Parts: sequence; C-alpha cells; structure tokens
Amino acid sequence: MDDMWGALARADRGDRAFATSPVRLAGKHLVADHSGALWWPAERMLIVADLHLEKGSAHAVRGLMLPPYDTRDTLARLTSVVEAYAPRTVVALGDSLHDRGAAARLRKADRQMVHRLQLGRTWVWITGNHDPEIASFLGGEVMSGLGASGLELRHEPQPARGSHEIAGHLHPAARLTTRAQIVRRRCFVADGSRIVLPAFGTFAGGLNILDSAFEPLLEAADRRVWMLGDDGIYPVPPGRLVAD
Repeated sequence: MDDMWGALARADRGDRAFATSPVRLAGKHLVADHSGALWWPAERMLIVADLHLEKGSAHAVRGLMLPPYDTRDTLARLTSVVEAYAPRTVVALGDSLHDRGAAARLRKADRQMVHRLQLGRTWVWITGNHDPEIASFLGGEVMSGLGASGLELRHEPQPARGSHEIAGHLHPAARLTTRAQIVRRRCFVADGSRIVLPAFGTFAGGLNILDSAFEPLLEAADRRVWMLGDDGIYPVPPGRLVAD
C-alpha cells in the first residue's frame, strides 16, 4: 500500500493512462480522471462537480481572509483537463458558483477564461443549492438536470434505488491509514448504478464517504472508491477505509 501510494506521487504528469481509471456505470464506459473530472468517451462529454468559484471572496466578505486565487486555480486546472480531452460537451454539476453573488465578483480575466473554455463546444451549467441561478453573461446553457443515454446528470444524488445517475453535491473524500501515514483525499465513489464525483473546486472541502449521508445512496456490497493522488488515481478497497 505504501509503495503504491508513493508511486502515485512520483508519477509523470503527462501520463494520462496512469492518471485515469475505467468506471462501469449502468453498462456505460466512463473514465475517472485524477483531476476529479469524469470523462464519457461515447458522448465526448467531460463532467465536473462543485467548482465553488469565488469561495475565497465569499469568505473575505465575512472577514475570513483566504488567498483570493481559488477561482483562477480552479479554472486553470479545468482548462488543462479540457485541453487534454477536447470534449464536445462540458457539464458542470451544480455549485459551480459558491453563492448568488459569485458571478458578479468574478474578475474580468476569470470571466474570459470561462468564455474561452466554452468555445467550440456545448457547455451546460446544472444548477445547485449554492447557485440556483446562473448569470447569463457567463454563457452556456442552464438546466436543473440533464438526461443522456439512460443516465441522469444532476447536482444532488437521489436516494431512489435503481436510479442511474452522475451527481456531485456531497464532496466525497476517503481516508485510509497505511504503515507510514494517514491519507485523506477527495475521491470518486460508485456502486455500479450511481457515481458521486469529488468536488473540483480548489477550496471545496470533502465529506468522508463513511458518513451516514452516503448510506441511502450506495449499495455497500457494490461500493467502489477511487482516491485522487497528486498525479494519479488510486482504486482503494472500501474495507481499508476509516472514518474521520
């Protein structure tokens, strides 16, 4: 375990094969990327969740001073993934903006980055609890959810069994203990019919997947977990995970 995790940290950043893991969801072939994005090859669709743009500035308004560069960093990482996959469609699964005033706080350069990301492709903003409305000047299409080839893409996962969906909202994270260290990382979590994506935003936190919030959503016997390393993605047996 320790050697495998160390190998992730030493991985070549340009090795896309090493930095991804295949995911089967309701018979569909998907690819989990170590960035936290999900790639759907058949649809040429890139899916990200919970960008939480302008979270830093939201905290500053309340007197909590965080480095004001989270939006730029999030968009830069998203640009890198978009350039790597050249998607036909990008879907942001809600909470792309940290609050209702986030769009107005975006710097001009950051708005321009968003517009460049949309060039030559369909861009879909799915609304979330933090961003029930998306300002029109951000471009793209705004939807409450999206159906695609038998899968439902939405912000908040629904507890109904048998639902085939891709969702965000919960910011899944996993924690394991090795002989050398305790590792806690954002992660993908799935059970064959549902996958919950990690938060993509730089300042977005993570909820341990052993939290009770995940119990009604994922079949424990079929649960699969992929932890995000610095340069790779690491499938982890659920039995090795520990609570916070």
